[in-house]
Amino acid sequence: MSEAIHAVIMAGGAGTRFWPASRRLRPKQLLALAGDEALIRQAVERVMPLCGPERVWIATGAHLVEATLAMLPELSRGQLLVEPAARNTAPCIGWAAHVIARTDPDAVVMALPSDHHIANLPGYRAALEVAVASARRGIITTIGIKPTHPETGFGYIEAELRSGIVWSAIRFVEKPERARAEAFLAAGTFFWNAGMFIFRAGDMVRAIAEHLPELARGLAAIDAAARAGDESAVLAEIFPTLPAVSIDVGVMEKMEQLAMVPGDFGWGDLGSWLSLSDLASKDEAHNSGPSGAIFVDSAGNHVSDLRARGAKRVIALCGVRDLVVVETDDALLIVHRDEAQRVRDVVAELVSRGDSDLT
Repeated sequence: MSEAIHAVIMAGGAGTRFWPASRRLRPKQLLALAGDEALIRQAVERVMPLCGPERVWIATGAHLVEATLAMLPELSRGQLLVEPAARNTAPCIGWAAHVIARTDPDAVVMALPSDHHIANLPGYRAALEVAVASARRGIITTIGIKPTHPETGFGYIEAELRSGIVWSAIRFVEKPERARAEAFLAAGTFFWNAGMFIFRAGDMVRAIAEHLPELARGLAAIDAAARAGDESAVLAEIFPTLPAVSIDVGVMEKMEQLAMVPGDFGWGDLGSWLSLSDLASKDEAHNSGPSGAIFVDSAGNHVSDLRARGAKRVIALCGVRDLVVVETDDALLIVHRDEAQRVRDVVAELVSRGDSDLT
């Protein structure tokens, strides 16, 4: 049995909900949104004690290769899985599994997003180690986050205790309404789906062949070309045509046996400005922002001043509630907290106007 552990960090997203900070050539995973280092740098450093830098892979787009390598100088260009087109997580994880399985089909792969916040690193690594041990037994395993409140913005996993601290996943549930989320929290058997999957490379190849045969055929053709020394041309031709489906919907929801390790390590999904404001220190009126921000008769607001240091200026809010205000050198965003997910619509409008320099 192989003892090798690989980490695949999925870092190809556009991060449009973090506009105006996140742009096409510098999306959120390359930004220091939560801490002093870029999110992708933090993601890699979290897993290196488990697998070492030589077994870290980054799945990203061709337009982000140079910026990603600049963030991660200990990685070689050959450790980047450069996708010719964005096709969601099933093609991404499936291709990575094929690449690793060429030399070590029994190697355990940790497929992890690049845009998470983890407060408790020892707890995070401990959960991954349990998941790795589960995966070594031939069971694809996920990590479910113990919910702290009735969140309606996350998907859930229903599970039952199997043995020790490893649970058996019963089903995936899409983002629920408030009342249903409250019932999930009270039940104690529902966990947030964090999109972390741990498996042996060969097991994932076989699971995709069973549940996503069209994707499997495309990946097999790319793999055959790679073995023949012609991966680049075939990858560019086939990858953009692969089914754009998530690994959750395409594979995990169809698995007869899926293990889940509960996680309670200060996890946060950095999906929008709202999630970032949830991590920020707040005053008595639940406002958050830089030290120079002024809040007068205002509550529940979040301010991010991302202008160049020499150009920073005072941002003052007066008589307003529940706003997110973000300023960069060339743009100002003001959005109600309840509409934070719609920032991507602003990016779509800029694209339709031809303002590519702002996207």
